[in-house]
Amino acid sequence: MAWLKFPVSLPKMRVTLSSLDTCESSFTPLVVIELAQDVKEETKEWLKSRIIAKKKDGGAQLLFRPLLNKYEKETIENQNLYLVGASNIRLLLGAEAVGLVKECTDAAMRAFTYGTRHNFKGFHDNNDDFLTMAECQFIIKHELENLRAKDEKMIPGYPQAKLYPGKSLMRRLLTSGIVTQVFPLHDTEALKKLEDTWYTRFALKYQPIVILEVWKRGCANMTYRWGTLVMKRQFEEPRPGFHGVLGINSVTGREEPLYSSYKRQLRIYLVSLPFVCLCLYFSLYVMMIYFDLEVWALGLHEDNESVWTGLLLYMPSIVYAIVIEVMNRLYRYAAEFLTSWENHRLESAYQNHLILKVLVFNFLNCFASLFYIAFVLKDMKLLRQSLATLLITSQILNQVVESLLPYWLQRKYFLKVKRKVQALKVDIDTTLYEKVLLEKEMGTYLGTFDDYLELFLQFGYVSLFSCVYPLAATFAVLNNFTEVNSDALKMCRVFKRPFAEPSASIGVWQLAFETMSVISVVTNCALIGMSPQVNAVFPESKTDLVLIVVAVEHALLALKFILAFAIPDKPRHIQMKLARLEFESLEALKQQDLPLHPGRSQRLLRPPASQQTPPRLDILSKPANEDGGRKPEGGVPGRWEESSLSPSVLAVPSPNSAEEYPPHTCTGWGYQPELRPDAWLCEVADTQGAHLPCKVRSMGREAGTLGSSMVPSHLAPPR
Repeated sequence: MAWLKFPVSLPKMRVTLSSLDTCESSFTPLVVIELAQDVKEETKEWLKSRIIAKKKDGGAQLLFRPLLNKYEKETIENQNLYLVGASNIRLLLGAEAVGLVKECTDAAMRAFTYGTRHNFKGFHDNNDDFLTMAECQFIIKHELENLRAKDEKMIPGYPQAKLYPGKSLMRRLLTSGIVTQVFPLHDTEALKKLEDTWYTRFALKYQPIVILEVWKRGCANMTYRWGTLVMKRQFEEPRPGFHGVLGINSVTGREEPLYSSYKRQLRIYLVSLPFVCLCLYFSLYVMMIYFDLEVWALGLHEDNESVWTGLLLYMPSIVYAIVIEVMNRLYRYAAEFLTSWENHRLESAYQNHLILKVLVFNFLNCFASLFYIAFVLKDMKLLRQSLATLLITSQILNQVVESLLPYWLQRKYFLKVKRKVQALKVDIDTTLYEKVLLEKEMGTYLGTFDDYLELFLQFGYVSLFSCVYPLAATFAVLNNFTEVNSDALKMCRVFKRPFAEPSASIGVWQLAFETMSVISVVTNCALIGMSPQVNAVFPESKTDLVLIVVAVEHALLALKFILAFAIPDKPRHIQMKLARLEFESLEALKQQDLPLHPGRSQRLLRPPASQQTPPRLDILSKPANEDGGRKPEGGVPGRWEESSLSPSVLAVPSPNSAEEYPPHTCTGWGYQPELRPDAWLCEVADTQGAHLPCKVRSMGREAGTLGSSMVPSHLAPPR
């Protein structure tokens, strides 16, 4: 397959995004795309062309090349592995598009913009380390996921893989089996530091009584430092799995798939809701079978008491715990399928509906039997036995399935690849080859969903019936000691590096934990009121006992809500910084004029004082001649400083012209002789590749921009 031979070095002068992102050979691989073994050549060429194509042409404008050996040839082992990266300027413009927040020189966290890049701490023109590796990979993931079909009816070479305008290409390639996986590469040096921090050092810390409230404050501190607390997206883009008829979003004015909300509601209430209810009924049916087994085991033990029949008493609970884990996992797959079929537009809506489905089923499946024993059978001995068996069995299963088994399989494959690499050492670049080949076979980290769910269920086992079985907290602490280290081991040695997912909090899980804490107050008060010791205090009047229990329960709930209200979710210094940012945003908006067109984000911005002298357009035309000047046809020679023009340049009329004049858009450094030589130039931060039409009636001393509220970059006049 013929691949482009890119030059190794770039010109010393700063070039535009259009020319930079498709002509760089030596780039840092950030993401790996693995194709199926039998993928056709025309499909590979089409995928490559879409990834490296310019944004305005519907591409991702990224760097893309196959994994080659030192002779620039593909081997059998890596013939379908491709590396994806991006130039520094492409990543910076991508950081603005996704709304990354970085620290400024005044120690405040602000949304990054390319036009104000020099105001951010640690930024230098020749600094490639301004963005972290995780941020760079997040930007590339965002661009790949937003590759959409244009006028293609199918994937080239695969007539059965149908496409329609607006369909996510990467999603279709994955579901069709053409692309087997897309994953980011580990940073080996950073990974070694994490290993030392995560699982070779260990420190005990006291858990506060009001752990949920203290956690929110700690979460605010961390997310502000990471820049995700103030990371906002004006309009969340559709998730990759969303499909519908291509149309125009009435809010953003962009083309995207549209799907009727009432159709989604019909799917939820007529299909998903009945299915969830059916699963809940099946869970209760299995629970009743478990109680029948308990009665059978108890009768067998009473008829013939022995050590074996004593052990047999625990068998129903152990079997039931295993069945619960199996049912939870099967239901999880069904819930994911149903939620995806509901076709939610936003990723946040998809996650909320999935979490709701899973939490309802898991809560009933895990705790229904305990509630039945506690409040219907009122057998505290059986409650303690069942609680201990369910908790310990689930913890052992999770440790084996989630940690020991994946690590053993990964270790076995690692040794196999080591031997293969050493046999091929003379023929290939072993460092990159071994790294990619090892990581592509690692397990895939499916996100924090399972971790949050495991913590939620453990929190329920410990808190709901803590007065009956206080030892549950001890087992939970012991499990967490090993869980923390095993999770760290999995992230460093077993799993591929996951893509970063910026978030300001744990989202709906915070509400789930708080709801569990409220339920636990009620259940523990009720269980204490039912205990023989408390009943002995009120031998005659049960009404007084009920009233006292209800009063204590209300008092504890009131205390909980008072503490939640009294403890701010964000520390004082974080609140002050956020208030300052909001004030600065409002002040900046006051400096802007009204939009050119209602409902559009086009604005006229007043340039800084350093930009008041308009450059001559006819001089910004062709590369510098031998004496350093540029002399296009009809132009004037002169020397120019390096200019930071981004992909598009908008020409608007000079301040002397008041008549209606349609602005022209030119890309890169192409010469446009028809543009007026006294026109102003300003940067168009158009990372989406869409040029919105507008007309400028009277410019005064202002420059116009399209599609962004960023201040135009500095344009130097001729010397």
